[in-house]
Amino acid sequence: MPRSRLSLNRRTLIKSGLVLGASQVIGAPFIVKSLADEPVKIGMVDPLTGVLSALAQSEVDGAKFAVAQINKKGGILGRQVELLVEDSANDVGTGVQKTRKLIDRDQVSVILGDVNSGIAYAMSQVTNEKKVFHIVPGGHTDPITGTNCKWNVFRICNTTTMDANAVTPELVKKFGKKWFFITPDYAYGHTLQEAFIKALKKAGGTYEGDMLPINATDFSATLIKAKAYKPNVLLNNMGGLTQINCMKQFTQFGMQKDMALGGALFELESIKACPPDAQKGWWAMEWWWNQPNVPEVMKFVSDYRAATKNTPSARVWFGYVGVHTVRLAAEKAKSLEGPKLAKALEDLELPPDVALQPGKVRYRAGDHELMANIFVGEAHPPKSGADDVFTTATLVPGEQAAGSVADTGCKMVEPS
Repeated sequence: MPRSRLSLNRRTLIKSGLVLGASQVIGAPFIVKSLADEPVKIGMVDPLTGVLSALAQSEVDGAKFAVAQINKKGGILGRQVELLVEDSANDVGTGVQKTRKLIDRDQVSVILGDVNSGIAYAMSQVTNEKKVFHIVPGGHTDPITGTNCKWNVFRICNTTTMDANAVTPELVKKFGKKWFFITPDYAYGHTLQEAFIKALKKAGGTYEGDMLPINATDFSATLIKAKAYKPNVLLNNMGGLTQINCMKQFTQFGMQKDMALGGALFELESIKACPPDAQKGWWAMEWWWNQPNVPEVMKFVSDYRAATKNTPSARVWFGYVGVHTVRLAAEKAKSLEGPKLAKALEDLELPPDVALQPGKVRYRAGDHELMANIFVGEAHPPKSGADDVFTTATLVPGEQAAGSVADTGCKMVEPS
């Protein structure tokens, strides 16, 4: 082959290669565009069956409401949002299995869940291994943002310590220092009772109590024991349907005449399901719908009622904040990569239409716990409407109830 022909062919080959390379580069915007047509997938795992199902459903409802809002305004990073919901059935193994399915098969960018603290912690092991951004809307046990904190995990609801620290002073001041605990025997109950005991001992109090299965149905033996102890306050720390059943049996025994009621959480869903005699006591609400001096709250409640015919609870707010948190982190990071989302969210302050309460509400960088207000007040039978079953007496700032990051035991390790 003549040298000139060979050179030409080489030049043609090189030129063709350059054209091919250019076409690949030029094609990149088309690839990006096709990706933009793909939804941002958010996976949510919650116990939609079992004793915590009402609380879980409210979280899902709040998340769906946020998705509809965000999609109406253009989505996240210009992409529509798709919420994929799985039922953990209040079982750790199932929760882990569903988490892996959402990540490996459904290719979600973010995981939300679980109401059950033990499941939420097990899920965090998976999401951390996979480097997937994980928000815990409503699992309270302290280690999640304490001794077992992880770079990819952020929490919306309070720690058990925050709730105990917020409500203990009111219970001691109003009723006395002799308490009886009825507490669920799993992660949430253990850390909650430990926090209450620590706060009570600091006030010079004494206590007795029982730990019962999370799905307990018969409370008679424990209530008889409580009545014999003659406490100033009975703290019903059970959750969901078990708390409701315990409250019903408490009133059937006529014990509301002998002692005060109180505890960490008595949520809107549970209060409304109890008889009027059991709609009482002093508790910590982690968000409350009746905030007449906060215009963003009034609009949110009005919009939510119009869309769902229901009044939003704290659990609805958890789900709502969870999805909007993904949006806020992605907008700041300009990415859906787990490490970038986590870094963007540290010390990020929620805007008023997401925080839905007065003051500064932020994800604390040191432990990834949301520093929101705690609404301490009294439960009571409905006043002006069916959902007017709680009156806030005081707002306890999250920072005050949480203590320092050092107090939590969190030692954050950055992703490798």
